[in-house]
Amino acid sequence: MKPFLRTQLLRFAERLSELDFLLSREDIMQDMDKFLALSREHNEVTQIAGRWQRYQQVQRDVEAARELLEDADMAALAEEEITSGEAELLELEDELQRLLLPKDPDEARPAYLEIRAGTGGDESALFAGDLARMYTRYAEAQGWRVETMSESPAELGGYKEIVLRMEGAHSSDTHTGVYGTLMFESGGHRVQRVPETEAQGRIHTSACTVAVMPEPDPTQAVQLNPADLRIDTFRASGAGGQHINKTDSAVRVVHLPTGIVAECQDGRSQHSNKAKALQVLQARIQEKERSERAAKEAALRKGLVGSGDRGDRIRTYNFPQGRLTDHRINLTLYKLAYVMEGDLGEVLAALRQAREAEQLAELEINA
Repeated sequence: MKPFLRTQLLRFAERLSELDFLLSREDIMQDMDKFLALSREHNEVTQIAGRWQRYQQVQRDVEAARELLEDADMAALAEEEITSGEAELLELEDELQRLLLPKDPDEARPAYLEIRAGTGGDESALFAGDLARMYTRYAEAQGWRVETMSESPAELGGYKEIVLRMEGAHSSDTHTGVYGTLMFESGGHRVQRVPETEAQGRIHTSACTVAVMPEPDPTQAVQLNPADLRIDTFRASGAGGQHINKTDSAVRVVHLPTGIVAECQDGRSQHSNKAKALQVLQARIQEKERSERAAKEAALRKGLVGSGDRGDRIRTYNFPQGRLTDHRINLTLYKLAYVMEGDLGEVLAALRQAREAEQLAELEINA
């Protein structure tokens, strides 16, 4: 095991003793907020400490097996134990590395997925619709719940803008929620293909922007001052039957200090639409602050995955070649048709691995 990892693990063992002591104190138990925060930390540290204890036990077992190699009657059994023990040590070391990496506090939270058409006119709006379908299909495969918070359909199909809310644990990792799974999808998505309206068969390039925002924790959400808000109601447009076109049920909320806007017209009541618009507004304000911090950090570390800013061109979807390229990690896959049907697992896993490699390198440097 690398020395810096061993040092980190020893610190966690010491921290576990500190937490055991703190959680036994009467004054801490009477402060519910502090008690809950320490309890959450205790659960995380206990998990790491438990795997570290298992690593040490397997290490001792391997050393004991090596001593038996000189005994002819036990040599074969000892070699078997050494082989299986060393394999488990490698698995445990990999697991401990991941457990030691700093986690985004919002990883397990639901997320808002916002897709906006960019350059390319009607073709960009159609591509926004394709991306919304791609992410929705992926979400359905994970067993997530998907809700449309707001949408602005384009005349020829697709969307000028659509905001989806997704909730549910990742099917293969109950500790990672929607935001933790999709957090690296924010940025510019470029498409290269022949539009249906192109008579001469020329390839056009257009783009959309995607923003993935964690749903704010109610206990930590940005507090909105009513004096900072302008709330407008208007008659909803688009599909929805007679009711949606006869009442001013749609709501637009403007946060005056930042100019950030959120609107919702999908619900049947003005009250419901206002609540949804305020939720999205809180997420957008929080994401603006997060993006500014991330941009500063990314500038310092020049990381592969980037800041998640809308201006980052992160991916190209080349339909004539059936190729997807993620420019941040130089990943190219010739399975675009499958990706557009929601087969995003390989892309998302590669992005997370790249980020974990960056974090591990940072830990080693700072150790």
